[in-house]
Amino acid sequence: MYALITGASSGIGKEIAFGLAEKKMNLILVARRIDRLNVLKQELTSKYGIEVVVKGLDLSKQENCHLLHQETLDLKPEIVINNAGFGKVGFFDQIPLKTELSMLELNIMSLHILTKLFVSTMEKGVILNVGSMAAFLPTPLLATYAASKAYVVSFSQAVNYELKKQNRNLSVLTLCPGPVATEFGQVAEAQDMGLPGISAKVCANVAIKGVLKKKPKIIPSFQMKFLHFIIRFFPTQFILKMSYKLQNKKR
Repeated sequence: MYALITGASSGIGKEIAFGLAEKKMNLILVARRIDRLNVLKQELTSKYGIEVVVKGLDLSKQENCHLLHQETLDLKPEIVINNAGFGKVGFFDQIPLKTELSMLELNIMSLHILTKLFVSTMEKGVILNVGSMAAFLPTPLLATYAASKAYVVSFSQAVNYELKKQNRNLSVLTLCPGPVATEFGQVAEAQDMGLPGISAKVCANVAIKGVLKKKPKIIPSFQMKFLHFIIRFFPTQFILKMSYKLQNKKR
């Protein structure tokens, strides 16, 4: 049995790879940085004795999403984890349009395409789409990223419901972490993550448990579960103000 993980060279994706390898699951690891994937492959195969296939692909290019699906059809992955994505902190009018379009291609389009392709060919299993707690909050200074993750959550929940109605043995789940200690902050050019984050390993362990239980929405920490519960009681203007203050600390 194979699991496919995008964005597997670091952070949550890498830790999910270790967690699934510990359960003796064979892996298909995807990222742009093939050198990192090869190092990870060597470590996983020697430690756990599993099969690991690596794919050095830039998934912000749509043709690579189709290529990845085509090249992994014979392996019939039963778990697909769409984890690749990035954000950028800053005022909307100051972030280059090229950066934002690349973000939307990776965070939305590649995830959408891969979900579409694997839903069409998987007979059973789980697709886990990685969203964010930002999906539930309009977030000044992180506007495009938060909106992209709102798409991920809404899209995944709707498709998952459709699959249930069709009596498919396939689920589309959503992981919605808050701050996690990964390279995200460095890529986003955030000086400070604003809130204390959990480790990528903790996030990955919760994600794997959620996948095995087929939990539709996976939120990795009690603090974020509490936040998800209480934000529904606050007016949007209050949420905007607090989100801005939090994100402004990162600049």
